[in-house]
Amino acid sequence: MRIFFLGVLCLFLISPYGTVHAQQRSSTEIVRQAWEASNKGDLKTLSALVDEIVEGYGQKAEFLSKELRGFPARADFHNYQVVSDVATALFVKAELLMNQGQKEEAKKEFRDIIAKYRWAQCFDPSRGAYWSIAEKAQDSIDRIDGKSPVEVAQKHISRTKPVLAFPGTEEVVDYSRYGQFLNVGQANYHYQITDEQGLAKAVGEGIYPNIMDVYKDPGYKKALKQGRLQGTHWDFVNTPDLQAAFYKWYTAPESWGLRLFYLGVIFEKAGMFAQAIKAYDALVVHFPSTIGWTYWQTPWYPGQAALYKIRYLIRMHPELHMEFYGAKIHISNPDDPHHYVTKTNPGSLKKLRFMAIARQELKLKPVMMPLGDPVYYSGEGQVRFVKYSSGHWQLLVDNKPFLIKGMAYMPTKVGQSPDDGTMVDWMQEDDRHDGLIAAPYEAWVDKYGDNKRHPDEPVVGDLQLMKDMGVNTLRIYYQTYMKADKPFLEKMYKEYGLKVALSNFAGKYAIGSGAKWSEGTDYENPLHQKHMLDYIRTMVMEFKDEPYILMWILGNENNYGVASNADKKPVAYFKFINEAARMIKSIDPNHPVAVCNGDTLYLDKFGKYAPDVDAYGANVYRGNYGFGSFWDEVAELAGKPAFITEYGAPAYGGMSMSYQEAQQAQADYHKGNWMDILENSAGYKEGDGNSVGGMAFEWLDEWWKDYSPAVHDTKADAVGPFPGGYYFEEWFGIFGQGNGSDSPYLREGRKIYYTYRELWKS
Repeated sequence: MRIFFLGVLCLFLISPYGTVHAQQRSSTEIVRQAWEASNKGDLKTLSALVDEIVEGYGQKAEFLSKELRGFPARADFHNYQVVSDVATALFVKAELLMNQGQKEEAKKEFRDIIAKYRWAQCFDPSRGAYWSIAEKAQDSIDRIDGKSPVEVAQKHISRTKPVLAFPGTEEVVDYSRYGQFLNVGQANYHYQITDEQGLAKAVGEGIYPNIMDVYKDPGYKKALKQGRLQGTHWDFVNTPDLQAAFYKWYTAPESWGLRLFYLGVIFEKAGMFAQAIKAYDALVVHFPSTIGWTYWQTPWYPGQAALYKIRYLIRMHPELHMEFYGAKIHISNPDDPHHYVTKTNPGSLKKLRFMAIARQELKLKPVMMPLGDPVYYSGEGQVRFVKYSSGHWQLLVDNKPFLIKGMAYMPTKVGQSPDDGTMVDWMQEDDRHDGLIAAPYEAWVDKYGDNKRHPDEPVVGDLQLMKDMGVNTLRIYYQTYMKADKPFLEKMYKEYGLKVALSNFAGKYAIGSGAKWSEGTDYENPLHQKHMLDYIRTMVMEFKDEPYILMWILGNENNYGVASNADKKPVAYFKFINEAARMIKSIDPNHPVAVCNGDTLYLDKFGKYAPDVDAYGANVYRGNYGFGSFWDEVAELAGKPAFITEYGAPAYGGMSMSYQEAQQAQADYHKGNWMDILENSAGYKEGDGNSVGGMAFEWLDEWWKDYSPAVHDTKADAVGPFPGGYYFEEWFGIFGQGNGSDSPYLREGRKIYYTYRELWKS
């Protein structure tokens, strides 16, 4: 089970906060032993360990917990280590009580954790993220009460939306009437207001520079009196009380740029799309250089995100009859928050008045452009990239353009997990002993949602479902302990048209390097390099002549670290990737080589040290609007074609939305992402022209990702740019597995599947 795995991982955190007497063991050591006792089912020893940690550290933990108003930033986590350790020990005991049938006692322990340690976290370095102990405790209570995650999420959400007492006199603000745009396109760009009073009236309540109207708003005074504004503004990011969130963020002690972005998000959630655009536009005009920080403490630029949010909303809501053109925020040195340079053109946002009938959602005719003549080919083989004189790129398969409509595919059976060694290769999964691979051929869609197969629910199989959806590529990982079924893959290609982008971890998670997890892959270690090159060579030699191979993909977010030092030695990592690419091409000149990076972190180093890699792939999760400046950054810093190796969103939204709402939000998120991929592909005039497609993450929910592989967990494992505000990593599937009773066959159809059938088959 994952319990022991996570317990061991918690050992790598920093020592507990505060003074420890010489004879007193550290709280981290006690937690380590608590996990071991839990794994053995030894409740007596575990109870003694919990008593020890509570006696030695409980008072301090409760004191520090009361200081917290939200999850501590990663940089501050060590100051609250003891909070995590005490809460973790209590949680481990409660879980064991539950598993041994002492459910009422377990519920009491879980409730105590929720009451005292709301912001306690445990770190999972295999994901690079923390998980909320209180969230998981509530999830366990729901399980004891017999509530499934879907039943919990089917609740009625009491939602409010902002009601503006002073909405402003202009829906689309003409900033040229109230000031001057100075040094457009330069690093010293700024907008100089000449009529502040007129501009404040035009933008209305909640939008800079209107800084007083909210305090006159009767709704604000009422919310304040009702106590709806208690807590920090971060507590209001995912609240269904959007009216309170509006007031809280307007008065938040943050920079105006950050406030405007979150105000835009609040309006967007409320369906007030024109008002959201107004907030985002104010951010672009006034504060394009604003800097923020992600959950992982990497720099984030709300101005750029706001610009692409505007484009997304106009694209998704043509009924607004707006157009936005000419805007660009270019950031040099984005990875260096102390030396970045922003050059801004705020563009022009206009209201269209005579095109209401012609503009219908997804039927807008894009402005296309000629590609010109080919000026560069990445190779001479069956699959290659071509660059045209226009600067645009295409992927060619047998000399025909091929836009990747890909899917991450690993149909994991409920109860299996790589963490405890129970994962079975899905290509060898034949539970019914009928000679058919379970998921690809014997899956069926539960259209009634009752976890029972009826006569009108035929066996169809994943391959047919994907063909009907328009999928043309699967991203599959190569691992030597899993034996690939070549006849199956060839049949899959011939009968269903599915190509394979074969991925090699290239040392991520210490896979293929010969290193232990605890030491991790060292990209400067000659022995590790040799092991990885041998591992990659074995893959290429085994599959290079197979007709279904589309390309080779090296790595999987290695630049983020996790049992490797690519995050600390990115130059060494990309030099190794380049060496691997050269080796692959010497063996197989017929298929290109790509890297899978985590977003654009160290993109400049990739561009400099990996010239022999043909394409830049990345796992990118930025939001419903798509990928923002990703395409532009790749074009500038790497000069390569680009594609998204992972993108998507969970079909679960936590406490902020019902399950049906979360499904729709997932579908909208994917739709916005795919439209961005498409509009940056070859021939689209408004895009960068270097997109060659994307791979949606993922086909089927994987229940092992967060905790127990037999339970569909709903814990909020990390903050993320998703509709519910968190990753909820076990819910990313295009399909769900219902209650798990007929895994891996049952497919719970979600709205996103039918959305893709329209997008990819049109």
